[in-house]
Amino acid sequence: MSIVTEIKKTVENAERLNPELNNFLSIEHEHSLERATQLETSSDGLTLNGLAVAVKDNICTKGMRTSCGSQILHNYHAHYDATAVERLNEAGAIVVGKTNMDEFAMGSSNENSAFGAVRNQWDTTRVPGGSSGGSAAAVASGVVRAALGSETGGSVRQPASLCGIVGFKPSYGRISRYGLVAFASSLDNIGIFGQTTKDVAKVLGVIAGRDERDSTSADVVVPDYVSSLKDDIAGKTIGVPRALFGEGIEVDVSQAVEKSIDNFAELGARIIDIELPYAKYGIAVYYIIATAEASSNLARYDGVRYGFRAEDAHELRQMYFKTREEGFGEEVKRRIMLGTYVLSSGYYDAYYSKAQKVRALVKKDYVNAFQKCDAILTPTSPTVAFKMGERTSDPLAMYLSDIYTVSANLAGVPAISIPCGLSTNGLPIGTQLIGNFWNEGLLLNLASVYETAFPLNAKPPIFAY
Repeated sequence: MSIVTEIKKTVENAERLNPELNNFLSIEHEHSLERATQLETSSDGLTLNGLAVAVKDNICTKGMRTSCGSQILHNYHAHYDATAVERLNEAGAIVVGKTNMDEFAMGSSNENSAFGAVRNQWDTTRVPGGSSGGSAAAVASGVVRAALGSETGGSVRQPASLCGIVGFKPSYGRISRYGLVAFASSLDNIGIFGQTTKDVAKVLGVIAGRDERDSTSADVVVPDYVSSLKDDIAGKTIGVPRALFGEGIEVDVSQAVEKSIDNFAELGARIIDIELPYAKYGIAVYYIIATAEASSNLARYDGVRYGFRAEDAHELRQMYFKTREEGFGEEVKRRIMLGTYVLSSGYYDAYYSKAQKVRALVKKDYVNAFQKCDAILTPTSPTVAFKMGERTSDPLAMYLSDIYTVSANLAGVPAISIPCGLSTNGLPIGTQLIGNFWNEGLLLNLASVYETAFPLNAKPPIFAY
């Protein structure tokens, strides 16, 4: 099939399914076909020759709207490409649209978007996870093979689990954050969704690597990730922190993850018990550090330089107040207030400073664990996809959706979620593998071998083909 024909079909599927899923905020019909026509005659040797990709709407794409799912940026069009997008384009990929998301990436259900909630393609009464739920749904529904999302505390892996696809977070610094709209700068990562691990490996190999425009990007050699996908994991040691498999995890999830442990053993991996004693503090530490950084990063949205400006404001302070009151949603306001509080005089040492100390201990947990094992296995999410509206009135219950994912962001280590089964009511369940710093290739190989031997063998009711 020609590139033009393939892209035309992709765009048509995106437009057809969007009324049901609300996963795209913009679909670039004209741009995609123009790009496909160009590649039709000049794409020889390009790594991602004609691959259709979707991009989360907090990653800048030149000439396209980048709203961050927020009213305050509802009509902002980026004047440059993020480094990750730039490298996708150079490799021959085609960005077919920008995906819906929790406002400023703040959420675990994709119900916080100013443009309406995304719906899960397995059951449209349920959430797809967040904050990258739009990108997850674009891949899980078969519209695209791969998509970019962003991770601050699990926002790629958790929706990947709830949607039954592969979701990958690299080591902090492996992918440039240039062009990723900041939420919490020391935690943010660009992540990748794929229908298969090989899809993820292809995209990662293209977008990873040092970027002079991002001082936090690492000058570390980028291996050939596709070549790292072997057929054998015999002799690899997987550590299991069973003390974390406790209260709050659904029975179906627990059973599926335990089965995945047995499956890895069957494939030749050595399974050992390990301890991550400070991981239980991950949620508390994460929501102190993340909200503190968010309160600083979001201070720039004041109605002066760009974005939405409230009308009928007659003096400067009133304009600031009305712009932020009308432009930000409830969850964003909540996190700004929490972050401002923990950074305020008299509370900085009690909360933020202490959280940073515990963060160092969380990272030390991983350093110690990887002296004993090659990878760590946990559930990705404690539950399957929950009903829309079920947790919107209980922020703490919503925050606990990320209990198994946040510590990898705090430590900066890579992690991947892969499907490991279905619940009794037919909803996907994910298992998570966490690796050592810069050891993305090992995680991708473990995931690839597993998905080949134990495929999900199920597609959601809403699927493009």
